[in-house]
Amino acid sequence: MLRTNAVAAWPADAPALEVLVAVAGTPVALADDEAWLLQDGQWRRASWYPPAGTVVAGGFGSSDGMTFLLLAPRAAPGQIDRALRLTLQGGVLASQALPGLPVALSQAEGAARGGALQLAGMDEAGEPRLLTLAAGGNNWRVRDGWPGGGAPRAMVATATSSYLAAAHADDGGADRLLRWSPDAGWEALGDAPGRILPGAGRAIGQAHLLFVVDDGGASAVMSYHAITGAWAAPPGGRVGDVRAATAWKNGLLWSETAAGTTRLAVSEIESGRLLLRWLDWIVMAFYLAAMVGIGVFFYARDRHASTADFFVGGRSIPFWVAGVSLYATNVSSISFIAIPAKAFESNWQYLTNNLIAVFGLMFVAVWIVPLLRRLDLMSVFTYLETRFHPAIRMIASALCILVQIGSRMSVILFLPSLAIATITGIDVVWSVLIMGGFTILYTTLGGMKAVVWTDFVQVFVMFGGALFAIGFILLHIDGGVPEFMATAMAEDKMKLLDFSFDLTQATVWGFLFLVLFDVVLTFPKDQVLMQRVLSTKSGRDAGRSVWMFAAMMIPGGCLFYGIGTALYVYYKSHPERMDPLLPIDATFPLFIAAELPMGVTGLIVAGIFAAAMSTLSSIINSVSTLASVDFYERLAKHPTQKASVRFAEIAGVLVGLVGIGLALLLSRLDIHSLFDVSIELFGLLGGGFAGAYTLGMFTRRANAPGVAIGIASAILLTLAAWSVDLVHSYFYLAISILVCIVVGYLASLFFPPPAQSLAGLTVHDP
Repeated sequence: MLRTNAVAAWPADAPALEVLVAVAGTPVALADDEAWLLQDGQWRRASWYPPAGTVVAGGFGSSDGMTFLLLAPRAAPGQIDRALRLTLQGGVLASQALPGLPVALSQAEGAARGGALQLAGMDEAGEPRLLTLAAGGNNWRVRDGWPGGGAPRAMVATATSSYLAAAHADDGGADRLLRWSPDAGWEALGDAPGRILPGAGRAIGQAHLLFVVDDGGASAVMSYHAITGAWAAPPGGRVGDVRAATAWKNGLLWSETAAGTTRLAVSEIESGRLLLRWLDWIVMAFYLAAMVGIGVFFYARDRHASTADFFVGGRSIPFWVAGVSLYATNVSSISFIAIPAKAFESNWQYLTNNLIAVFGLMFVAVWIVPLLRRLDLMSVFTYLETRFHPAIRMIASALCILVQIGSRMSVILFLPSLAIATITGIDVVWSVLIMGGFTILYTTLGGMKAVVWTDFVQVFVMFGGALFAIGFILLHIDGGVPEFMATAMAEDKMKLLDFSFDLTQATVWGFLFLVLFDVVLTFPKDQVLMQRVLSTKSGRDAGRSVWMFAAMMIPGGCLFYGIGTALYVYYKSHPERMDPLLPIDATFPLFIAAELPMGVTGLIVAGIFAAAMSTLSSIINSVSTLASVDFYERLAKHPTQKASVRFAEIAGVLVGLVGIGLALLLSRLDIHSLFDVSIELFGLLGGGFAGAYTLGMFTRRANAPGVAIGIASAILLTLAAWSVDLVHSYFYLAISILVCIVVGYLASLFFPPPAQSLAGLTVHDP
């Protein structure tokens, strides 16, 4: 909803207010060559004036805090020929001239993002023109005007596009809205609900625009959703006869003149907090108690467990349970929240990754998994010691522990906590403590058996909540399933395959590349996934568990992408139900909290917890296994199975506590940059060892010195690429693996072939 509050009255002795802008969060009014600042609750005249011989013809700001004024010659006040940037330093206004416009524009409107500017206006011949100036650029670029002509009303820039409200060429009826981007050019978006006040527009949140619209009566602040293309009139949006407006705080600052008096007010969007109800808490408490109960059951049954029982479930886990656990571990809470948001925002193209990954998992099931399962490993890094050297094993294990705790566990704990806190009112700290604390408890009590069986239950909690959600959405879409399908197909929301060679898009070729490096070549070194495979009864069952995992990927992906598409159709019909201040990733949690009945909300929030806890328990169990098997049992003087299990239990608690601490630290920092760092760490530190597995399993010639050189070269060259920002962070993993394979194999040729028997260690020597 919108809440309108009065702002300090315009001084009675001041000239008539003409232009409103906000500079560094401070409202600035331009009136008859004078500038006025709103400071300490009142308007004060500033010691700034436009350059000699010019008048201020308009102004606009950007979402990143920059403010610009448009100037025209005093002799021709309707012909804008220059612009300047306005700044506020120590309460004093200052300006910086920008390059002169190559074409004088009338009725010009502007927008800015990241220092780049766009100006739309009419040239001397009455033709529409768009001028763009790159950030830090010295020359304006003249681009094609918008189709259909018509004078500009307002212009707004978002992260990817600019939006222009323009009058119809015949100046009749409602204005129309167009979108422009450097790559796609102009695109017509249909008519607005009325006439838009010149200069009265802004972007807010990640996907909303606000405009002051005259719909034939009084003016109203209305929102436009850039994804669904739907207009909405928020409650409380009616305003007076607005004459000027600008972006300020979480809304628009506007002025109106009545009976000779100028009134100013700000209309701001307010988010409602949607709290869980008593039945939701009962459902969540029952779920958490059930998870702990599973851990207590296996602890009581196997309290004198051996290392094999604790680390790999006594190698007695049924393949179908291991397969479901693999899926649960792979589908983290980030996926539970982010996949519906991705489908809501775009389409199903990212589901191509699941389709191709199925073929990658087939290769893994046939060639890689049986080889490693036959070796009866507990730590997957034992293979590197057997094939190459103990030092390679320990370094790889240590880096794996670092990456799992630092770049996976903390983010997986924090991101869903942030989403849940934003929507339901559960504090981030409590969300992190609840998920982390209960996961530590059942994981350290029950070991691997508790982990895989809780994963099994959690998948049904996730799927149950997701199925209910998509069914509920379809029932509440006007027109039901036929309308859902018609809208989705008409707007290409279920587009899947893209065979273009555009490397900037989600194409089939890009996913083939990603699956090769992120699934096939890294699967052997992923202790979290491989530990489930190693827990099965035989090599045959190990392969079948991966087949089970592959069989769940496509229907599971369709379910979560389907939720995103259903949300798109629902909110296209009900745009007023959205919250412009929430990020796109909060779309599904918003629907859960605002639309679902009591009890079901608790079930799906439990599903988000389940998605997070299944991955967290896997990380805690795997890291504690590595700490015990790769370090304690190798470094302790007289290790015993009982002591090794006890050490793993203590390590599991410590790992969980460190993960909780890092997640709480993230709540005070910039999560977006840290999430990128987590991806970079995975590629920078982990890719080389994935290459070592490839060399070990698929070649006979690779040896320890050559592989060591390959790993070191991979890490150093990938760090060098990172230091100069050579490529996107997603490519670091592929670069690291490729360098390790190529350099490692070539370096191995300079050393004698392996002297030990390779029986059972390569695909060539089963």
